[in-house]
Amino acid sequence: MRLGVIERIWRYPIKSMGGERLESAAVDERGLLGDRLYAVRDAEGRFGSGKNTRRFRRMPGLLRLRSRYPEAEPLAEPELLDPDGVPVADATAYLRRYLQRHDVEVAREGSVSHFDQLALSVLSTATLDWMRTALAGLAVDERRFRPNLLIRTPPGTPAFVEDQWLGSEVRIGTSVGVAFVRSSERCVMVNESQQDLPYSPLVLKTIAQAHAMRLDALGTVTDPGTIGVGDPVTVLRP
Repeated sequence: MRLGVIERIWRYPIKSMGGERLESAAVDERGLLGDRLYAVRDAEGRFGSGKNTRRFRRMPGLLRLRSRYPEAEPLAEPELLDPDGVPVADATAYLRRYLQRHDVEVAREGSVSHFDQLALSVLSTATLDWMRTALAGLAVDERRFRPNLLIRTPPGTPAFVEDQWLGSEVRIGTSVGVAFVRSSERCVMVNESQQDLPYSPLVLKTIAQAHAMRLDALGTVTDPGTIGVGDPVTVLRP
């Protein structure tokens, strides 16, 4: 059974920042190659985020920045782009000025994973279209929810169809296998402003009221390979 096709691919070289849109991507056991491989880290070892926890420190404004890998050096330290989309010369120096903190640096993942939950986040256009309707008048696209893959689902597919995918194994393209495990519990990050998306508390409130704070399908990679826009997503084992 076909669930749909890949509409867009997103990779986030630096955690909690805007990412880069790709036409194709290598996938290994960790997820999209290079996804969230770097993070903003403070002197206590906590990662920059939109929330405060034992692992994360709230650093307002990170989502207004973007990151990308240099085309000539995949997985080299990523470039950081300022709010106008201009690359900065020194990412750590820029962040210290931008955040007005002298204890932060751009750090590569070590023994502590940068992922909040599982390696791969997948969102359907059916759910995204429902969110756009529910939040009519507010700019909404998948960037608010930071999926790795946006899947174009067939007409008539119900919102939150991702629930039906949980527990199944799928093939993406010809080689990549993914096992869907659970959905993400959303936080205030979905409300934050980024580029041309304004701040709004209605985003998280809508998810909470409609679907108990959960949105997407999270998966683990069972077979590595390469994926591309337009690749089919097919159920192997329901």
